[in-house]
Amino acid sequence: MMYDQMIQGIQINWEKIPPGSYLRNIDAIQHVQNLEFHKPVTFFVGENGSGKSTLLEAIAVAAGFNPEGGTKNYNFSTYDSHSELCDAIRLIRGVRKAGWGYFLRAESFYNVATQEEEYAREAWIPSENLHKKSHGESFLSIAQKHFRPNGMYFLDEPEAALSPQRQLTLLMEIDRCTKEDSQFMIVTHSPILLGIPDAEILTFDDGSIHRCEYEETESYQVTEMFIKHREQLLNRLLEK
Repeated sequence: MMYDQMIQGIQINWEKIPPGSYLRNIDAIQHVQNLEFHKPVTFFVGENGSGKSTLLEAIAVAAGFNPEGGTKNYNFSTYDSHSELCDAIRLIRGVRKAGWGYFLRAESFYNVATQEEEYAREAWIPSENLHKKSHGESFLSIAQKHFRPNGMYFLDEPEAALSPQRQLTLLMEIDRCTKEDSQFMIVTHSPILLGIPDAEILTFDDGSIHRCEYEETESYQVTEMFIKHREQLLNRLLEK
């Protein structure tokens, strides 16, 4: 079956990864040779350190984006921390080509905002003034300006700066774009964002990358347990 995604899958050539690389010790990634993406929105979920952001970053860099984020026009480096996985990945591309794109990383967004001001100054154009907005307002302004039809977007924990209400706003922005033929790959712990209809959820838990349902995600289960059994849970955790 063929899918109408701009990136339909990836292949990893492990011969290009050094024998002593830490990538070979990430359980969920170390045996992956092929991975397919079937939906306009693909979520990467799992515990911290399970390899979600490492894989997302590698795919984004292989697709032509700067490791620290931004559009494909961003070319700068404040700290070279990305892995060599991007050099071992081959993208399986569909017929459609993205007309635009953005790589949003919560951990390096400050650097991107600073670089945006520098680019605007050099080009004598108005800056987006991301540093003058709250962290959450900056994230949403990026979505509202850069999320366009027929785009390819990589989001790494975009909920980090967003209130629950603003997460719902971002959810609507993502849904709007997918209805206009865009594709998203998103690392998240947000049970709100994970609720986007008809998304594909790939979990990195239990030692392998595999598909799961919304209700099977730890984000959903922990949130549901806390809401339904808050007092009992806190009494047990805090030993009251």
